[in-house]
Amino acid sequence: MAEAVFEPLGPVILMHVELPREENKEDLAELERLADAAGGQVRQALVCRRDEPDARTFVGSGKVQELKAAVEAQGAQTVIFNARLSPAQERNLERELEVRVMDRIALILNIFAQRARTYEGKLQVELARLGYEQARLVRGWTHLERQKGGFGLRGGPGETQIELDRRALRERIARIKAELSTVAARREQNRQKRRKNDVPLISLVGYTNAGKSSLFNYLTQAEVYAADLLFATLDPTWRVIELPSVGKAVLADTVGFIRHLPHDLVAAFRATLEESAKATLQLHVVDAADPRFEDNIKAVESVLAQIGALEVPRLLVFNKADLVEGMPAGLVRDENGRPARVHVSAKTGAGTADLIQAISELIAVDLCELTAKILPQDGRLLAALYECRAVVSTSYNDDGSQTVKLRLRATDAARIDKNMRGALAQACQEQPAPWLAPELPQNLDLSAFLQQS
Repeated sequence: MAEAVFEPLGPVILMHVELPREENKEDLAELERLADAAGGQVRQALVCRRDEPDARTFVGSGKVQELKAAVEAQGAQTVIFNARLSPAQERNLERELEVRVMDRIALILNIFAQRARTYEGKLQVELARLGYEQARLVRGWTHLERQKGGFGLRGGPGETQIELDRRALRERIARIKAELSTVAARREQNRQKRRKNDVPLISLVGYTNAGKSSLFNYLTQAEVYAADLLFATLDPTWRVIELPSVGKAVLADTVGFIRHLPHDLVAAFRATLEESAKATLQLHVVDAADPRFEDNIKAVESVLAQIGALEVPRLLVFNKADLVEGMPAGLVRDENGRPARVHVSAKTGAGTADLIQAISELIAVDLCELTAKILPQDGRLLAALYECRAVVSTSYNDDGSQTVKLRLRATDAARIDKNMRGALAQACQEQPAPWLAPELPQNLDLSAFLQQS
């Protein structure tokens, strides 16, 4: 696949429009950091309040003139709006300002395109970009004006060429989806191998710049790129770690989330984000020093809900505890003594030992140890237990049976018992069978957590 060529943003003017509806509210400081992450040099930020967006230019003619004066005074090459612009609004603004205009979603897509390193990541970003541009066809289409309707034909300029270009977009999108399906099938094979080998998957999730990659590096001694930038890392990374009483586990670092993450991006990255949905445990990393951490938690949970990952057991990990006065590093338990959240510092390593202990407890709580007497005619049951890597030791009895010590997850024990029509429950020497114990506790309730905090 050809490398993408990025048009530099150059000097940037930010346009922050405050609208009354909560779902339209964005953070100007976050927009500045996004522009910085994309390589722009922010020269000025303009703010205005509106009850409703202007249909033609989003901000109205007066603010457009103010924007034009700022562009000329600052020598700006790009104007970035902290909202989603319609194709017509973007086209009208570029015509009047005579510079490049982009909205918040285009800015995020620009960052993702710059940060993608793997083949799959580049495909996913291109798919999101094409989906965003498919209905727009705003910039770079001046050649369409050469196409005119012939004598006796109705319609405006460029209709035939636009159809050709839209068809080309649709065909490219279809090819990318087919390639991503192949990559997703390979990833599913890897997941099945992990399940077959009984290897837990622990997925790091969280708001962008919460310190996931820094924490990942500290726990795995890896050298994944980490920086104080929004979306510093994009492509997922996996490393094997050792956990007390559990053994080997896979830790996955995933892309960070953000408020109002574009739906095109969520759709394009669904296969990658499924690592969080298929995880044994999620570590929800929160920037404890961010004054909007509560909103960030809700934003992450909103994306997790979109990809069907909200039901996975989750542990809150408050990172950057060293920057918060009165927040000692360590493990916080709930009223039942279970790990509720952990305060850590990925920079200093404080609290990471408690984090490893909490992870081990939450994963091991689903492990059960039992002794089973396997009769000679139960060869299929024994084969299934070996396939699940559940057999710890075996001893042979005089009657031809085997006494096996088993260690496996309760979910796997229940699955094997169901497939073998209750043979494992009959062979189990402990009564009741350990996998019939109460289920894992539900995820920590956010409202209860905020009251405790």
